[in-house]
Amino acid sequence: MKAATTLSTMWCSFFLLVVLTGCVDPVTGYSNGKVSIACGDMVPQHGHDPSPDPPPYSITVDQLSFNPGDNITVSLQVASSKHTFFKGFLMEARDAGKIDSPAVGFFILTDPHESQLLQCGHTPGSGVSHRRSSKKTQVKAVWESPQNPPEKVQFLVTVVHEYKVYWVKIAGPVVSLRGATAVPTTAVPAETTSPATLSTSFSSKGCGHTKSCLRDPLGCDPESHPRCFFLSFTTDEEERSVMFELSGPAEGYVSFALSLDKWMGNDDIYVCVKDGSRITISAAYVSGRTYPELTTEDALWGRAWRLADGVIQCSFHRKSLLPQLGNRFNLNQSYFLFLAHGRSHQGLIHKHDHQPLISTHQKWISGPAEDLIGSRSPLLIKFHGVLMLTAWMWTVSTAVFISRHYKHLWPEKTLLGHRLWFQLHRTMMVLAVVLTVAAFTLPFIYRRGWSKHAGSHPYIGCTVIALSVLQPIMAMFRPAPGSPRRIIFSWTHFVTGTVTQILAVVCVFLGAGQQALLLPSPWSPIVLTGWLLWIVLADLLLLTHTYTLRSKGKSNSEDKENILSAQLERQQHGEILKLKKMVLVVFLIGNTGFLAAFIKAIVCV
Repeated sequence: MKAATTLSTMWCSFFLLVVLTGCVDPVTGYSNGKVSIACGDMVPQHGHDPSPDPPPYSITVDQLSFNPGDNITVSLQVASSKHTFFKGFLMEARDAGKIDSPAVGFFILTDPHESQLLQCGHTPGSGVSHRRSSKKTQVKAVWESPQNPPEKVQFLVTVVHEYKVYWVKIAGPVVSLRGATAVPTTAVPAETTSPATLSTSFSSKGCGHTKSCLRDPLGCDPESHPRCFFLSFTTDEEERSVMFELSGPAEGYVSFALSLDKWMGNDDIYVCVKDGSRITISAAYVSGRTYPELTTEDALWGRAWRLADGVIQCSFHRKSLLPQLGNRFNLNQSYFLFLAHGRSHQGLIHKHDHQPLISTHQKWISGPAEDLIGSRSPLLIKFHGVLMLTAWMWTVSTAVFISRHYKHLWPEKTLLGHRLWFQLHRTMMVLAVVLTVAAFTLPFIYRRGWSKHAGSHPYIGCTVIALSVLQPIMAMFRPAPGSPRRIIFSWTHFVTGTVTQILAVVCVFLGAGQQALLLPSPWSPIVLTGWLLWIVLADLLLLTHTYTLRSKGKSNSEDKENILSAQLERQQHGEILKLKKMVLVVFLIGNTGFLAAFIKAIVCV
């Protein structure tokens, strides 16, 4: 009986749930302010009727008359203590004689964090809405009159207090045209034809004289260099528009960005994307480090492209000032230039394959022509590479080489109370630890934390830094030479040092392929392999030489090293001294050459 009652209760609950679910009306929310769908009647898609109460908000303007092209500041603010805030809004300006006609003019944002532009009808930026559903007490926007405005313009605003409480088309002030004759517009009409096809390749002729250029490799010419990444821009005589040329070998796209800093994010971007056998040219905007948002406004004209031998080339014009488009930067200012490329699929771009080329300084886009210099690697990462290579390619390898082969070369020579070889070995090892620790901190400063895209390189690097610090700590507590525990220390010191050196070499190989410090390939792994062979050959040469001497001076003495040292002093000391000094000099010259080659490569990336 109890089971039957429970089953009956479950079925009743299920039936009630189905009934309630069927009574729920679907609603659509637009807390992000992208309410272009409501531009016409200005009614939010909330599924509720507007509030019948008088609107507790006021709309004001800073002037009641205007000329074509004038700016008018429009303010929406709370005017009642009952409703002390609002969350959403939609603002438009319309012909006061035809209040249901499309919006006229366009707005300029004064607070991009709280508001955003909308395209209501055919005019970009003709509407303003909220960007987020935060509580607001006042918002402002600047309305710019079109070149052929109506005689009277009225501002209309829809305001949302809460989801179910809102007012539609609150009538604002009416502003009147002063009667001045409208001046001809300087705006360029939107294109009605497809982009043209370039007949010839771009050229670096005129870079630094008639146009500004950013190139990689430095000084390359896209007309003759198939691996040249190239960006040029030229301003017209009146500084009203800029023509851009973009070129580079890429599988899917080439792009450039205007940025206020050397960090990607919140940038004005222009992309030339391979889509089958043609190229599409468009503008985009990156908010933070998100995927670029392609714009729907057609702010570019004179577009042309060329696709040949895997090289993407495109050109276009853009007005210097686009106040009606909030995400398009003012070209009469200075920016860092980013030049990137990568893969695409069916017209959709993927993250760039390599670190973007970034101009070394900010450039005034509409300013004088300049031949710019750029780098694909940040300065902190370059210092990281130089310090690490100096520590492990030169300092550590030299210190180990001296310790292994030169203990008996200067038996009587001392420095500060210790044998010369020991002082050289210890000094170089301490210097290597200092350089390693200094280099270790730089990527964390640059990345402002841990890098999630560096693979195993940072993990191995952390292991290397831990073992590097451990080595001198162990050496500080080493037993005396005659102690029975000395042999334990010697083997521990040797094994730890060898493992650390091997891991450091692996880390160097991995570091040469990092995006932030992408050294030339296959040049860098080949040269690194050559450096390893150089060390191995120098070791083998001296080991073979020592073995030969020991074979000649075999003895049953327990201390063969002392006998060998005595024999060398009596019989071949001069010859051995000369040979080992020559090998050490050649070894140092070779190590220095390899290190210098890598430092030069790092400077050039």
